[in-house]
Amino acid sequence: MYGLVDSGVEYVTGSTGHVTRMPSLTGSLPTRWGVRGVEDLGAGLRGIFLLESGFGLDTGTLNQGGRFFGRQSFVGFSGGWGTFTLGRQYTMLFWSLLDTDVLGPNIYGSGSLDNYIPNARADNSIVYRGTFGGLTVGASYSLGRDVINAGPSPAGTNCPGESATDSKACREWSILMKYDGSRWGVAMAVDELRGGPGAFAGLVSSQLTDRRVVANGYVKLGEGQVSAGVIRRDNEGSLTTPRSNLWYIGATYPVLPAFTLDAEVFRLAYENSKNAANLAAVRGTYYLSKRTAVYATAGHISNDGNLALSVSAGSAVGISPGPGGSQNGVMVGMRHSF
Repeated sequence: MYGLVDSGVEYVTGSTGHVTRMPSLTGSLPTRWGVRGVEDLGAGLRGIFLLESGFGLDTGTLNQGGRFFGRQSFVGFSGGWGTFTLGRQYTMLFWSLLDTDVLGPNIYGSGSLDNYIPNARADNSIVYRGTFGGLTVGASYSLGRDVINAGPSPAGTNCPGESATDSKACREWSILMKYDGSRWGVAMAVDELRGGPGAFAGLVSSQLTDRRVVANGYVKLGEGQVSAGVIRRDNEGSLTTPRSNLWYIGATYPVLPAFTLDAEVFRLAYENSKNAANLAAVRGTYYLSKRTAVYATAGHISNDGNLALSVSAGSAVGISPGPGGSQNGVMVGMRHSF
């Protein structure tokens, strides 16, 4: 058994006021607990399983649309050739960003601009991933990417698939190629979601797709790291702004043995549109031990055109920057892993 609990207090400004709250979705990292196991089957073959549940520490309620094991739930085999697993799992988009998006699922970060990024999972998925030296390759294929109706949001997009009348409905696929050297690394990935009847976010037909193409890299400089990347999105579910690019550059550095500073800037721009957003965020983490840390994080977002994205991936209800507006957020918290 393992887990991580993370909570704090957040203050977010808005066009109609401000709010002070304890967010449910994430702080520096999302709260979760899980169980995992491995059995040696001989000849280098192992049976593996993992069940992982995400929940809001402020209220104790389940996240991921109320799924009990909504973060991950799979069973499979592993060996020198890699791992092969079945269940609800991360897509290759998640693995492609793991080393370069330095703030990751921080409450101010890439998830504020594209909420699929920290929720890149698929139900009913078949996944292979293997690492050979510095090279990692992987692929996923889902027969029905999302069975939960809790949206429109990544927690539930009403696209169960596995249809006898429409074999393409609600499928998902992704591929990954990644190289990690001693001081640098690069990654590329493609992640495509297919629509289906009644699906949210405009993907109401299996003929419509939402595709993201990722290219990124990092360089280690002394004890720190600088990374950058771009996520190209072609979303046929959007009638007005289907194409966008999300650029980011970030850095992390251990200022002291027990204190690490992370910073990242993002720009989301839609093609043939004035809609755009710029976000900057910083986080300082002080490690009281290997398992317990306290942190402070701050973010600022400025929207252009008709965009009204919130700085906070916690989605403060009733608090928005307004179309073309800006917003600030700060949060202090602590986390403990076990």
